[in-house]
Amino acid sequence: MAENTKHLLIVEDEAALRAAVAEQLTDRGFHVVEAASGEEALERLAEFAFDIVITDLRLPGIDGGEVLEAAVELYPDIIVIIVTGYGTVKDAVNAIKRGVADFITKPFQFEELLHVLNSALEQRRLKSENAYLRSQLEQRYRFEGILGRSRAMRDLFQLLETVAPTSSTILVTGETGTGKELVARAIHHNSPRRVHRFVAISCSAIPETLLEAELFGHVRGAYTGAVDSRPGRLEQAHKGTLFLDEVGTMSGALQMKLLRVLQEREFERVGDSHPIKVDVRVIAATNSDLARMVTEGRFREDLYYRLNVIPIRLPPLRDRKEDIPLLVQEFLQRFCRDIAPTLPPMTVSQEAMRHMMAYSWPGNVRQLENALERAVALGGGRPQIEVSDLPPEIGRAAETPLASVFAIPEGGIDFESYVSRIEHDLISSALERLKGNKGKAARLLNLKRTTLVEKLKRLDRIEGRNPQ
Repeated sequence: MAENTKHLLIVEDEAALRAAVAEQLTDRGFHVVEAASGEEALERLAEFAFDIVITDLRLPGIDGGEVLEAAVELYPDIIVIIVTGYGTVKDAVNAIKRGVADFITKPFQFEELLHVLNSALEQRRLKSENAYLRSQLEQRYRFEGILGRSRAMRDLFQLLETVAPTSSTILVTGETGTGKELVARAIHHNSPRRVHRFVAISCSAIPETLLEAELFGHVRGAYTGAVDSRPGRLEQAHKGTLFLDEVGTMSGALQMKLLRVLQEREFERVGDSHPIKVDVRVIAATNSDLARMVTEGRFREDLYYRLNVIPIRLPPLRDRKEDIPLLVQEFLQRFCRDIAPTLPPMTVSQEAMRHMMAYSWPGNVRQLENALERAVALGGGRPQIEVSDLPPEIGRAAETPLASVFAIPEGGIDFESYVSRIEHDLISSALERLKGNKGKAARLLNLKRTTLVEKLKRLDRIEGRNPQ
């Protein structure tokens, strides 16, 4: 698809009007995605960075005003055009105040809509030459520096607010780069222990022979080189919080000693037999599957249950892509301020945003942060970050909302079989992702559950299998 193709979302509950406008816009070179409701529009916006949204103001359920707010909040440079049959001067003024590019009243001529579209695109092009970041991140989308508006992150914020005031031991799990230490610090700073120290130690970064002394401290002469007595991280964290990162890498002997700390609230320095009482909250973190390690005999079962009193699972960035625009705005603000304070603030082109939202982010939020820092540093004072400023692997990510691009062979295809295979792959992917739950898979595919079941039966008949 050509890079200058404009991606447009049309939101209209009148199917005939929606289809007619979409067809004419497609003929004019726009890539059009349709939504029949405000709820469907919000789902599309969470998945993809459109250039333009055309929405009816009066919709069943979530109305066009909420679609407008969500679109502008997610993508500050997006163009939103309101089309309605109930337009008044007051409606127009209110819509423009909220960020709408223009306001058209039904009935309208298509050429009128096309003129409004072209004018808005030209205004955005001129504006981007001196653009600056206009959106301010709302406090309800953050918790002590952790950002997110997705359902998974809102649930996480609620859980953090609930557990922070307690002294219960917490196990934070998640892939590398998801922000496990950030979560641990957020819990500490929202707890009664915040007036005392937050002490972090990476169990994988310190050699096993030194980790015990680093954690528990040592007395003079405990080992070669121990010329003075020294308190360990546990003592330093007294009355505060101890964060044990990558706890799954601990040796069996250290696991046993840590278990005693959690059970008895006391420990001994290396080379000493005098027990030291300690009041400390332990937050452990790992990107390993500790439950599996227990089964395989590589991690103590009793320690696992002691650590896993309150489990907190951090979702990978690929599972909360609607948070990417929010994170991009935050990182871009910070890097423009820290790296290039004498230059005008930068924005991100919608094309670059599409590539970032299509990318799988194996390094999660940390990788996104590094990619934005690189883009700002290489921006050369330009007002906008383009795809070419991003790392090559992100630039290669598909930017279209379609799953793939189909090439028709010279000999043609069996259309019905081909479409059935695609349908089967989509349904299988949804069922696999949701562990066979047909109800959830149907909602993910925007189908009724009965429709999904019938499609499965039909596809099984076509492929000669016995329906389940």
